[in-house]
Formats: sequence, structure tokens, C-alpha cells
Amino acid sequence: MRYVSTRGDAPILDFSGVLLAGLAHDGGLYMPESWPQIEAATIAGFAGRPFHEVAVEILKPFVAGSIPDGVLEEAARAAYASFGHPAVTPLVQIGENRFALELFHGPTLAFKDVAMQLIARLIDHVLLERRERATIVCATSGDTGGAAAEAFRGLSSVDLVILFPDGRVSNVQRRMMTTPVEDNVHALVVDGHFDDCQALVKGLFNHHAFRDRVRLAGVNSINWGRIVAQVTYYFVAAAALGAPHRPVSFVVPTGNFGDIFAGYVARRMGLPIERLIVATNQNDILARTLKTGVYEIRSVETTMSPSMDIQVSSNFERLLFEACGRDADAVRGMMASLKQSGRFEVPAEALAFIRDGFDAERAGEDEVADAMRETLDRAGYLAEPHTATAIVAAETSGFAAGVPVIMLATAHPAKFPEAIKAVLGRDAALPPRLAHLLVDAERQVPVANDLAAIERYILANAGPETGLDAA
Repeated sequence: MRYVSTRGDAPILDFSGVLLAGLAHDGGLYMPESWPQIEAATIAGFAGRPFHEVAVEILKPFVAGSIPDGVLEEAARAAYASFGHPAVTPLVQIGENRFALELFHGPTLAFKDVAMQLIARLIDHVLLERRERATIVCATSGDTGGAAAEAFRGLSSVDLVILFPDGRVSNVQRRMMTTPVEDNVHALVVDGHFDDCQALVKGLFNHHAFRDRVRLAGVNSINWGRIVAQVTYYFVAAAALGAPHRPVSFVVPTGNFGDIFAGYVARRMGLPIERLIVATNQNDILARTLKTGVYEIRSVETTMSPSMDIQVSSNFERLLFEACGRDADAVRGMMASLKQSGRFEVPAEALAFIRDGFDAERAGEDEVADAMRETLDRAGYLAEPHTATAIVAAETSGFAAGVPVIMLATAHPAKFPEAIKAVLGRDAALPPRLAHLLVDAERQVPVANDLAAIERYILANAGPETGLDAA
């Protein structure tokens, strides 16, 4: 399998190449040249199979020719052995034909673990095979940083640099990034919001001399490895509810558009998904775009669901590439307009393509709080704010009778105890295995919202001067 950039002016790479590259050299995002197909009989056979076996079947065509099957199989087995539920991503019924897909049973209680635990092992394999060391940098609105810290801590092949916005993540989210004691984990708290952190990461990747000097790699959802690893739970959940013999719909709390784009990939691979619903909080750029055809950045509002407090949804570029018939010139034009004016208009044919495959709903803070209370009262189910956003979207969208609706429960309630307490008046305790998190010492470095400052830190702490070139 070969991979091309959404902006059409970067080297074509194999899977190992895109795993280490993250962002393409032309500023675009890597996409596979074609979509492999999963036969209906194979999809039906996923029901009841171990999660790691399904993951291998999904990833094999994307990895083909790059990573040996045995390495992929062992990485998947080890990755999902670390989860606290034997199903890895279990379904819980919370209403008539309404299901919560619990993606929070990994080491850091968030859906990011599903991909991060796997790609960390694959990245480590590729680097060790090449006798190289990399500097991995990621921006986070809360969950990606903790998942990356847990997945990469202690690995000899990488230094991990996490950028997170000051005061805009929960206490538990912050501690998952700042309490690892391993020297290869660096938590940098940025004076800004998530979009600032994301822009800094893109700036690092687009400074090619610096990027090459420190062998920069990325594990945000701009990394194709993250997206394809998340495709697995769409197939697993759908098969458990009767796919491919009946379709299902998914409602996805959405910030950076990576998780729901994985659903689009599953559909392109043959999974019968009737509807994909984008659920946003008050930071509703995606809902506005689908309604008006205009992608326009506004100020970021602080909400109970901080992982969705985003205005620049990077993975939307991948969908634009598809919607424009893989016209890289068109994508470059829209991205140039976004950089220059903070907005662009989606071409009419591309907008029709997007509306045919996606719907979007916006949930205000009061609606999210009401959904949390009503779900607990009606179904006895404790939903944190991101999951509740999906519940609101499911209730405001019309679905065909008899079609199961799967809402992605992206985080454990204990990751947002302040919101749970404020809305429901009860505590959301951490699992016993993580009780130490609230008392462990923290290590974090305050940094300015400035690209040069980030580069200076990396060069001093995670670059050639720290032995990078000696690996």
C-alpha cells in the first residue's frame, strides 16, 4: 500500500514512512492510494472474535509490504492485553436501539488508547529496525497527551514532547501527562488553547531543517496510523449488532475529526453504515460548515467537554480531499484561504458529497447537562460530557426504525470529575489501578505560545545534544 499527500506535493510513502512522518512535507495529510475492501462474510465473522485479531485483519492491507504480519500480530496482542475489559471496546445498551460503545477501558481511560497502544509498538519496531531515534511531538486537548505518555514512556527509541493548553484540560487529564517519571516524556504547558498547540506542532513539521535535525515524528490524528487503528472498533461494534446483514449508524463526539473519519474509512471498506453523525459542543465549526458550506474559524469557547474545544479540525482536510475527487490543487487552495483569512467555502459538489455521507448536530452546555441527568435517571448510565454530547445528537437526529444507533463513549467519567460533580452531584472515582494518579508528583514546563521557544526546548532536551544522533 502506498500513501499520498492531500496537497499533492510530498513524497509517496509506505506505511512505515507515514507512521514516522505524521504530517507530509507539503503540509498535507497522508491518505492511502486506494481503499481495500472487506468481504461481507469476513465482516460477519468478526462477531465474537478477539479484538486484536480483528485489528490485524483491518490493518493488514494498509500495512502490506511494510511491517511483517508476525510483528503486527504480536503488537496488537500486546496492545489490547493492557485494557481493563475483555471485549476491549464493549457495547452497553442505554435505550431502545441505542448503544454506548465504551472506548475508555485502556490505560488512560480514553478512546485514544485504542490507537496509541498499537502504533507506539509499531513505531518502536520501525525505529529499532532502522537503528534510529525520533522526537515525537503531539498537541492535545486533553486525551491524546496522556495516551501518548502512557504508550511511549520508557521506550529507548523516542523522546515524547507533549503540548497542552494551560488551564483547559481536566485535573486528571493533566496528571496523566505530568506524572510519568521517565526522562523521555516532556509535558509542556502552553499559554493558549488547543488550536494554538496544534498550530505549533504544524509549525515544527513545516520547519523542514529543524524537522530533519531532530527526526520529528507525530502521533496526533494527523498520523494515518492513528486513524486506521480506530477503524477496528467500528467493524467490531457493527458486527456485534448484526452487520453486514443490517446497517448501523454511529454518533461521534467530534473535535479534530479523526475519530469520525475512521468511521468514513470503515464505510469505504465495505461496512454498511447508514449514517455518520458529527456531534459537536458549542465549538460548532463542523456543524456550521455542513449547514452553510462555509468553514470559518471563530473564538474557542470553554466547555465541560474540553477535548472538543477546537475550531480547526485538522482531519477535515482528509474528507475534503475525498469530497473533491482527490483534487490536491483544490485542497491546497482551501487551506491557503484558511491560513490567510480564517475561512474558505466548500465547492458545491464537494459539499453535496459531504452532506450525503455525514450529518452534524450541535449541543449546548444545558443540553449536555440535561442528557447526563436523564441518561443516569433512565438507564442508570453515567455519561461524561463528551459522551453526553453524542447522546444529545442522537436524540435530535432522526433515524430509520430498527437501525441500531451506536454512540461513541470516548472517555471514562473519572476523567472529568469536576463536571460530573457539578451536574450530577456525585463523585466519579478513578479505577483502583489509577488511584495513585492524584498524589503522584507532577513534572511540567511552562512555555510561551511561540514556535522558537518550543524549538529551543526540544533542541536542549530532546534533540541531538541529548544523544539523539548516537542511537
